[in-house]
Parts: sequence; structure tokens; C-alpha cells
Amino acid sequence: MRLEDALFNWLQIKTVATARPEDLSAKNTVDFFEEILREDYNLIDIRMESVGDDLLQVWYELDGSTHKKSFDREMTEQLLHDINANPRYNE
Repeated sequence: MRLEDALFNWLQIKTVATARPEDLSAKNTVDFFEEILREDYNLIDIRMESVGDDLLQVWYELDGSTHKKSFDREMTEQLLHDINANPRYNE
């Protein structure tokens, strides 16, 4: 998995977990992707930040330097919309 893909996957599920704090599966999946980012890519201090209405950014530290990657908010929030639209996951 490329770093950009891992960051996007983490951001998608982090968005779900933030919006659905009672969703233990989402929290566990966030933990899983954070482990991948730490162990496979050596990232630390991974966090998300909202930038206006259109962007979400992931900030992280790698080898002593701070980096950021921007993602389209609509694409990032699609997983949350799909989960919320499925009655099976809203009981």
C-alpha cells in the first residue's frame, strides 16, 4: 500500500470514528491504520485538520520533519455518508 493510500484510508475512517464515537468498529479500524502508519511508514504525531469547506489535511512527522497531505473533503467523507445511508449500520 502506498503512503498516500494509507493516509487516505486512515483519514476516511478517522472521519467516521469522529462522527460516530459509539462505533467501536470504526475506532478499532482507526487504531489499525495508525499502527500501519507508525510501523510501516515510521510516522508519528498523525492528526487531521479541516481547511475550509473543501479540504481535509493530514499532518504527520517523519524523520524529524513535519509533512502534510491534503485530501478532498467530499471524497474523504464518502465512507461516512455510505455508512449513514445504510440502515444496517444505524440500528
